[in-house]
Amino acid sequence: MSASSFFDVLSKEACKKNTLLCVGLDPHSKELKENTPEAAKEFCAKLIENTHEYCCCYKPNAAFFECFGASGVEALHQVIALCKEKGVPVLLDAKRGDIGSTSEAYAEAAYKAADADALTASPYMGEDSMEPLMRDSSKGIFILTRTSNPGASDIQSLSVVDECGNRAPLYESVAKLAQK
Repeated sequence: MSASSFFDVLSKEACKKNTLLCVGLDPHSKELKENTPEAAKEFCAKLIENTHEYCCCYKPNAAFFECFGASGVEALHQVIALCKEKGVPVLLDAKRGDIGSTSEAYAEAAYKAADADALTASPYMGEDSMEPLMRDSSKGIFILTRTSNPGASDIQSLSVVDECGNRAPLYESVAKLAQK
């Protein structure tokens, strides 16, 4: 990606292709020919080859590669490179978020080592945990507010009182904070 921000590039891709399609690259072991990092990479490579003309973004899920150890991380980096070769921006689905120094390492791993253009992040440790992930204005960050898993409401739907004294689900308060 150039010096443009991730969101500028994403917007241009969406307009150029007339789509908002983001393709998730989640190589579940049951969908692979064999449970190896090479098979995970091949699975994703086929998806990329068949969809790059129709999507404005790819979202590889880091966990499906990290479970293979160092060779899986290398496969993830190769998948990201394949996406970039097709000119499609990459949102790394890693849901990172931790204390400042750890978040700095997560940012370096995602943006420099993996060459991702954007990252998913969990904000529940506070703004200081997000700051290192947002430091580079050319990169994007997608902050989790309300997730789709069955247990999400256990925490995310808890009722909280906002600064005006109004009650709202926690995820709405997180979404408002994320807009700042």
